[in-house]
Amino acid sequence: MRRMVLGAALAGVGLCAALNPVPVSAEPTDSLYLITLDGPGTAGDRSAESAANLRTSMLAQQDDTLELLDADDPVYRWTTALNGFAVELSADQARLARGLPGVALVERNDIRSLAGTTTADSASAGPVPRGSGGRGTVIGVVDSGISPDTPALVSTTSLGALPTDFRGTCEASATWSSSDCNGKIASATWFVTGFGADNLRSSAELSPRDDSGHGTKVASVAAGNAKVTAISSGRRLGTFSGTAPDARLAVYKACWSAPDPADDGCSTADVVSAIDRAVHDRVDVLNVSVASPGAGAPDTVDLALLGAAERDIFVTAAAGNDHRSAGYQHPWVTTVGASSGPDRSGALELPSGAPITGILTARSLPDRAPVVLAADVPAPGRTPAEARLCLPGALDAARAADRIVLCERGQVARVDKSAAVRLADGVGMVLVNAPGESLSADFHSVPTLHVDATEGARLRRAVAAPGILRGRLVHTRGAAGAPAVLPWSARGSADAGVVKPDLVAPGFGLLAATSPAAGNGNWELLSGTSGATARVSGLAASLRSAHPNWSANRVRSALMTTSRQADHRPSALRQGAGIVRSDDDARPGLVFDLPPSAYRRALDAGRDPSVLNLPSAERRVPARGTIITRRVTNVGPKAMYYSSEATGFDAHIVTVVPAALKIAPGDTRSFHVHVLRRTPMRGAADSGSVTWRGANGTRVRIPLVLTR
Repeated sequence: MRRMVLGAALAGVGLCAALNPVPVSAEPTDSLYLITLDGPGTAGDRSAESAANLRTSMLAQQDDTLELLDADDPVYRWTTALNGFAVELSADQARLARGLPGVALVERNDIRSLAGTTTADSASAGPVPRGSGGRGTVIGVVDSGISPDTPALVSTTSLGALPTDFRGTCEASATWSSSDCNGKIASATWFVTGFGADNLRSSAELSPRDDSGHGTKVASVAAGNAKVTAISSGRRLGTFSGTAPDARLAVYKACWSAPDPADDGCSTADVVSAIDRAVHDRVDVLNVSVASPGAGAPDTVDLALLGAAERDIFVTAAAGNDHRSAGYQHPWVTTVGASSGPDRSGALELPSGAPITGILTARSLPDRAPVVLAADVPAPGRTPAEARLCLPGALDAARAADRIVLCERGQVARVDKSAAVRLADGVGMVLVNAPGESLSADFHSVPTLHVDATEGARLRRAVAAPGILRGRLVHTRGAAGAPAVLPWSARGSADAGVVKPDLVAPGFGLLAATSPAAGNGNWELLSGTSGATARVSGLAASLRSAHPNWSANRVRSALMTTSRQADHRPSALRQGAGIVRSDDDARPGLVFDLPPSAYRRALDAGRDPSVLNLPSAERRVPARGTIITRRVTNVGPKAMYYSSEATGFDAHIVTVVPAALKIAPGDTRSFHVHVLRRTPMRGAADSGSVTWRGANGTRVRIPLVLTR
């Protein structure tokens, strides 16, 4: 019940507040607020006090704050990743809370989308290497849950022993038994209070079980089993391997499905609670695919992830899919953008002229066949407009049979259109976008070439020419070119003070296991920065397994400094350090390390994050120039000579001092990057890199973004 001390609380925040009461809010009801108190959670506390005593003290501090607010009991309390709680408050109480001593942040609960499956407007290139490793590690996944009913996520003998310090538990429900935590799934729980159980769609399950399929796809890309034959609807789709197939999974369901899919999402109160539990459970890697607002002061989710980093957890988060400002623009998160993935380019060859190009996922393709416009073959009783969109039952089998049918986007799902073509006995489909729409990789009922509006217009003109147009669907492997950053992958900001994204990874057309509850079979193709993030999480788990004494920051350094440049060498604000390599290639020789406590010290002091010993730097360059200092540690087995090179800068003179280093195993040396303006900058940022090359061929490269 409410604590009746509001008057005392008003007095406590000053006589002025008592004499000039806050105007009554127009809000008719209370809202859920997230309140963060000063200082770290137990994960970030560096005192000699025991965790139990710290927790007791934090709970007492929370109770005192609740008393001052005359608030009901909180729906969530957090003491591990951060010190705070979620509670129903009126607008007046929330306003009062912002002025209370010891309160660091007050924000209203928000529903955020998953940074999940998106579409792409270019074909992809380069196979995604099969993963290996991860034995003895646990990847925590904050997402929409998981489906244990897939061969990609069953227990195997290669997992090894569960880490002795892991504390996760399996929370049973009516639809989830303890046996569903099968070993591969080490623990599973869910958080729904912030979203509201009354706001779920009728088929949603109050359990860790995945309702949408997104969490299962992400988990399988990160840690799905190796060499699994992927079969869906009787079709063999290929052989699947997750990135770290020997890692275990800890599942934290915090994203939910609503009656209207537009209302699907993840409550920030639920997400923070999931992160707090994952930090308590001591996962080794924490994967978050929830969208973030991007730049600005850290919000509650950011502060929870800071607590994860303070526990030396490798934190990965999706940059986002809207090509604008990347999310998670804080140095303690490894923010991941998307690059092109497996090559799924294809074409429709015509008797004359250039082929119609697009994306083609089918393995088996039909022989040359007549091409017809769907609008020209409506079923009896259906209109040409319905047939044009290939709505279910809208096509006449007598005229569509054994033909490749041109269908247009709209009204129903892409895969429903190919199902309509199959129902009419068509042998293939060309799916045409409207202007501004982008391409996607899907598993269709018939072989389908997905093309943009321009290619679709060319095909319509060819069909309209006299005679019967016959075409043949073909694969065009290699047509997509070298691996590149995808256009929709969110970019960093010249004002953030840190280089974001940190790196990019394949994020288009990734084969992934999914939940049968999603209604799309057992396998799908995952596209989006969430898929790229899952891959980086798996690589981090593999490195932590191979180097159990490496800190999370060493792992991030290894992944970033060994990344390769994307095609056309885009700015670091597009690619970060570059496209991540496999864990076998992440042998850096030198690493940029820093203690987990360094992030909070810099945050509390208001220091420029570019002073942190990160494997990247974004720095404003005044007229007099600037000096960026970094320290490297030799993690190789012997002393090594390294020489430096600064490249890629257009408007600045960049010099590394000393220009060369000889460094013994385990030793740490400093170097300084001297920067002077040379010419006026053409844009907001000048991007380049500093590379250290070892005598044994080792290359360690960090991106630099210089701003005005």
